[in-house]
Amino acid sequence: MEEEGDKKEFITASVGERCEPGLRVLEGLAASGLRSVRFALEIPGLKSITANDYSAKAAALIARNAQHNNVSHILQASQRDASMVMYEARGRKERYDVIDLDPYGSPSPFLDAAVQAVSEGGLLCITCTDMAVMAGNSGETCYSKYGSVSIKSKYCHEMALRIILHSLDQRAAVYQRYIEPLLSVSVDFYIRVFVRVKTGQVVVKNSASKQALLYNCVGCGAFHLQRMGKKMSQGKHMKYSAATGPPVGPSCEHCGQRHQLGGPIWAEPIHDITFVQKVLSAVSGNPTRFRTSKRIEGVLSMVTEELQDIPLYYVLDHLSSTVHCNTPSMLQFRSALLHAGYRVSLSHACKNAVKTDAPAEVLWDIIRGWEKSNPVKRERLSETSPAHRILSKEPTLQACFEIREDANPQSRKQHLTRFQENPQANWGPKARAKAGGGISSELEDKRKQFQGKRKKPITDSSQLKSFPCKKFRKGTCTYGDKCCYSHELEQETEEKMA
Repeated sequence: MEEEGDKKEFITASVGERCEPGLRVLEGLAASGLRSVRFALEIPGLKSITANDYSAKAAALIARNAQHNNVSHILQASQRDASMVMYEARGRKERYDVIDLDPYGSPSPFLDAAVQAVSEGGLLCITCTDMAVMAGNSGETCYSKYGSVSIKSKYCHEMALRIILHSLDQRAAVYQRYIEPLLSVSVDFYIRVFVRVKTGQVVVKNSASKQALLYNCVGCGAFHLQRMGKKMSQGKHMKYSAATGPPVGPSCEHCGQRHQLGGPIWAEPIHDITFVQKVLSAVSGNPTRFRTSKRIEGVLSMVTEELQDIPLYYVLDHLSSTVHCNTPSMLQFRSALLHAGYRVSLSHACKNAVKTDAPAEVLWDIIRGWEKSNPVKRERLSETSPAHRILSKEPTLQACFEIREDANPQSRKQHLTRFQENPQANWGPKARAKAGGGISSELEDKRKQFQGKRKKPITDSSQLKSFPCKKFRKGTCTYGDKCCYSHELEQETEEKMA
């Protein structure tokens, strides 16, 4: 729509047609440019699409794909460093309306440039595939990349979403900008967030109160959040102060074990339900448009059912396994929480998730009540184990496991595709493509060879020949052919270099 005086002129743009007042889109790491081509062929109202990649071969492929699909008038190929492309677009007139970043691994090197190069109210689409780091395997690496310590937990996938949102908000705040999450999903082997970026010095002051530290018990998995900041309303003004804490003692009140400290993480809602419902209506209204419409509808339906003001979740299987008892059905456990007067929902990030506003004490009272009808052999439990300490307390809440109608969510009643099974064995992320464009056929063999090598000590010395000798690499191995480690891999490398 264009305005001139009191007159308003509406411009209708078709798919594949260049629209001058339309959106400017940047795909920073485009590879073959397939996603950008789909943008051009499926989305109306676009002014331009810049498909960028640092590889010369990729840039040439992008240009060829654009020409092949007759979208060269909208889609331009670019061969540059993605960060530099975005840094040069920091001016208000040069900013992009949509920036899509889908790198191999971590997007952290590009986030600072992205929050500056997106227009006011523009959309950032960020993908993270470094889930091992974000899910707790390397907390120190996660902190160096995202400014947050990840911990191993059952809620690791939602925590990963909150880590990337924390990182985006923190970097945006440097430039007096803030984020508004529209949709944050954990699917398959990656996470993807869609956020709007806006500018406002007053709103940025709320940033500290939107983040929280996380205390996680290593014994029973109970967790508590500690907000980083505190704000109070004083008439027309807001007063900001440091938060008080910690919310827990030196040891867990339920099982006596120690706490791990993680975060900070984003502690506000990770979805905009109004936006999600509009997307869901669009997908449901035209189910033949996408081949994955059923899955999209299932995931988005679960997102709309989630408790938006409750960060993280418990996992029902883990609660029962902690005390070594049989697991109640999801409907029974959800009904018990509803009978107790608490809210409960599932989570799209985990099949057996229990997202609730009930404190951990209530959850363990329900488990204690369930254990009374499904008793555990107490004599087999160590007195210092979490199971013994939890079950040794009498419940203060009398749990009722009678099934309630509202315990069964609509997405489950309608049998929507909520959690899709892997289409084939060994399905998931592959190794980074080689320079020649191929992927090693030995990838699966390497996985089997190195699987659990740290946990399973090798007793047969001949098996060690598959591992390279570190001392030989440094030139300090004195064993020669008698060395139990392999020298052949290093020799092959030397022959190639020669």
